[in-house]
Amino acid sequence: MSDIKKVCFVGAGSMGCFNSLVAAIAGYDVVLYDISSETLEAVDEQHQLTASMMMAHGLCTPELFKEAQTRISVCSNLELVAADVDLVSESIAENLEVKRSVHASLEKIFPPTTIITTNTSALLVSDIESALTSGEHFAALHSHLGSPLIDIVAGPRTSPEVVERLEQYVHSLHCVPLVLKKEHPGYVLNAMLGPVLATSMALVIHQLASVQAVDQAWMVACKSATGPFGMMDFFGLNVVHDSWRYKAVTPETRALKESVVDFLQPYIDGNDLGIKTGKGFYSYPNPEYKQENFDVDSDQCTRASDSLTCVLLVTAMAIVDKGVVNRSELDGAWKVGMQLADGPFEMLDALGFDAFLTLLAGQQALGFCLSADAGRAKAYAERGRQPHV
Repeated sequence: MSDIKKVCFVGAGSMGCFNSLVAAIAGYDVVLYDISSETLEAVDEQHQLTASMMMAHGLCTPELFKEAQTRISVCSNLELVAADVDLVSESIAENLEVKRSVHASLEKIFPPTTIITTNTSALLVSDIESALTSGEHFAALHSHLGSPLIDIVAGPRTSPEVVERLEQYVHSLHCVPLVLKKEHPGYVLNAMLGPVLATSMALVIHQLASVQAVDQAWMVACKSATGPFGMMDFFGLNVVHDSWRYKAVTPETRALKESVVDFLQPYIDGNDLGIKTGKGFYSYPNPEYKQENFDVDSDQCTRASDSLTCVLLVTAMAIVDKGVVNRSELDGAWKVGMQLADGPFEMLDALGFDAFLTLLAGQQALGFCLSADAGRAKAYAERGRQPHV
């Protein structure tokens, strides 16, 4: 256990319930707050669902869950619980102005020594932090649903001691902390996975590969049990659709945004949202990609594999080149978060810089490298291929 004893989770939706249960199982006293009485009434059911998922993956037992339930309470008035809370974790809607307002209120309600964190997956920590009078005890503490990886990002005024305490807290949860050296959109894992998913849909939209070919290409290249479209079925196609509907775009990516939203719309209209509705890109509980005869056009697979490998390596090199994390930290985050054996830089080492540059040139010639970081990655690879004295 860390020196943190009691944790308050603001926002009792899916992420708040998941994070609170993980904390309670680790031995922490937990309180969940939400402005919606209906949401608070559903907490027990949500915890039951989360516990079932964790048990299926060997992360919890019925006995541990029963014991954890005794440490969990709910409240609709933060002032009643604020005095003895050591850590606050906010998981509310991804709306910057709402988050800024909520965190300004949290700063007034909780003692000045309480660590206040945001679980945002889309917003920069500095954009929220500037709403606070004092940012010394504020940071991003971002978890990935179903994964032990937890990102820690300091704001401009966060004290080093707070970062150290958050690392200890994450370790006490039996999770893996990733401390970013600077903030970065999408952190590390999501920043790499996002372009992979975007490229996957673009391949299908432009009729360069089928859904099945894209998934098989990824599963073979990464030795993964699931491909990008299977992953999106797991996330929920409504979640993916919403993320694209509200995604900020550049002039270069506006057409892709419109195409992706249109591509996903029939699934939304038909309530084919993925695993949770029994059907998405695949039908469940026995999706096609898990069947022995899952085999598709080899040319399409090769095309998809080249595109997906290229965009993953481009993004990984750019993140490291920006100084967000180092190579080993990035590989570790990818392997933990994606449950894969090899990280992007391990893949790059096997491929070689020369082969990567050839791959990148080919994708650019096709007009199919969807990353704005292609130039940065090319420069990184060209430096890497030079002999070191």
